[in-house]
Amino acid sequence: MDKKIKFIIFILFLPLFFYGRGFALGQAGSVNGEINDLNQKIQDSKDKIKKIQDQQAAYAKAIQDKQNEGADLENQLSILDNRLAKAELDISSTQIEMERTNLEIDKTDLEISDTNDQIEKQKEQIAAALRLIYKQDDVSTLEILLLNNSLTEFLNQAKYLEDVNKSLEDSLAGLKVNMDDLEKEKQALTDKQKELAGLKQDFEDKKTAYESDKESKNILLEETHDSERQYQDLLARAKREQRAAEADISNMERLVRSKMSQATERKLDQNENGLIWPVPKNTITAYFHDPNYPFRYVFEHPAIDIRARQGTPIKAAASGYVARAKDGGMGYSYIMLVHGDGLSTVYGHVSKILVKEDDYVVQGQIIGLSGGLPGTPGAGPLTTGSHLHFEVRSNGIPVNPLDYLP
Repeated sequence: MDKKIKFIIFILFLPLFFYGRGFALGQAGSVNGEINDLNQKIQDSKDKIKKIQDQQAAYAKAIQDKQNEGADLENQLSILDNRLAKAELDISSTQIEMERTNLEIDKTDLEISDTNDQIEKQKEQIAAALRLIYKQDDVSTLEILLLNNSLTEFLNQAKYLEDVNKSLEDSLAGLKVNMDDLEKEKQALTDKQKELAGLKQDFEDKKTAYESDKESKNILLEETHDSERQYQDLLARAKREQRAAEADISNMERLVRSKMSQATERKLDQNENGLIWPVPKNTITAYFHDPNYPFRYVFEHPAIDIRARQGTPIKAAASGYVARAKDGGMGYSYIMLVHGDGLSTVYGHVSKILVKEDDYVVQGQIIGLSGGLPGTPGAGPLTTGSHLHFEVRSNGIPVNPLDYLP
């Protein structure tokens, strides 16, 4: 073979040899430097988050300690102050998580771009090598033998071409590996972008929760005028209303079910669609038996509190009968529905009731408007802002609504 052609083949396959073994010539400079810089920033973000988590744990313990102490105004304000401080850290932590995720997205983008460059270079090299090999294949074995000065030179050339073909196979295998890596990097990028979207929503939720706690503290100070006596009066009223509502709900459910005919029960049992959210699925500000519920020393929280603007339409979570439509005036107002399979639902802090007792309602029907703003109809005492108090009961016993909601 002509020495010039041998040299061209050697030059073509030298980078392929390295590519097939995972090397990217010329890559080690700026790209690696940028990736290392991003890795360092990502690690710094993780270190900051770890420090914040340690502080959050300290505030959580302070809240728990205060909740175990006496039910006085000073303790309640202390609990709210600690919740506010912890919420500020939650917001900072989520903000850093968002920054970290953005850095990881930048890093993945860089890796995708670099892998694409490598793939294009490999494809160009392989295409050039194939064109040269096919050109050589146009010459017959006899012609090559005649063109060489000796049999030894012919055999050396044949061995050389065999090595070239082996390098081509290796480079193609390397190309496949790089393309597989590219697909994985693209999937990782998609996952990171979804994670960022979730973090942004979490960030907004935490900011809203912070504002709610801040509002709760201001409301508490306004209602009590920083007076321990007035605070104790407020607690006593809340306890009375809670006990009265609990007894009323339990009694009415038993009474309604005892009056039901078998036909009515069958009608209710035929509703097998499960429950729907009574207000748009939103931030949950207090969970079922929430250990962080600010008034846990007054009563266990038998529901979830769903953030909802004042006057948001409340939908029946399932079809059923209105067992109770309690208009508490400026006190606590609520609606109770009785469903099939021993289930019932309660909707608290209702600012306006749109159904009557003994009405049959279908799933999704609007039964009232949400409330919860202090000093408004149906809110009751110790409310912390506009929301819906939503209970699910099984055979009269409160259960976790999240176990029933989609």
